[in-house]
Amino acid sequence: MSDNPFGADNQQGSPPLADPSETTRRAPHSILKAYLLGALHDGTYSSLHKTFRISQSSKKWLEMLQNMFSILGHKSWIYKEGKQRSVYVLETTASFLDMRFDPLSLSSLEEQLAYVRGYFDAEGGTPHSSHASLYIQICQKNRSEIEKVKFILQNAGIQCGKVHNPSKAVDPHYWRVYIRAVSHQEFMSKVSSWHPRKYALFQKRMMI
Repeated sequence: MSDNPFGADNQQGSPPLADPSETTRRAPHSILKAYLLGALHDGTYSSLHKTFRISQSSKKWLEMLQNMFSILGHKSWIYKEGKQRSVYVLETTASFLDMRFDPLSLSSLEEQLAYVRGYFDAEGGTPHSSHASLYIQICQKNRSEIEKVKFILQNAGIQCGKVHNPSKAVDPHYWRVYIRAVSHQEFMSKVSSWHPRKYALFQKRMMI
């Protein structure tokens, strides 16, 4: 398989995905920035401390983000949030981050797909078991953001379902889009994942 995560073979029985740790070390800075801007959608901004915070149960993923910030010349720190919770927080003052960033302003499809990869790693859903029926979904409370992600995916030849609200009674502002089954392999090869759990799942699925 090529080192280029966007030029991977999308056929059944494809080679395993490139290790994200190695891929991120060689990735252009523009790709890392696009990914981190996408990953920021799992984050918040503190106007008091002028910092961005990304929280996750996966400390390994946050450590990968921390490494990307370091490559880009920005400091970040990780800490556990509360003694009784399995939640970790990465905090940074990286100046290029923007909660209102428009991914369609990125200059290339490669950068846009890197943004979607970060967005998916922050907001996407997959089964936890490699034996369960595969689904790939992205959820967010900002419909316009989801629509832009869908536009990028479809521009890359990846078929998506409708952006929809699963239950207005539960949350009228919660939006979701599925990747159509016919495009699962295409998504796993063109977008892929740098999240440890999702990467491991996709690696197994690509070998089927």
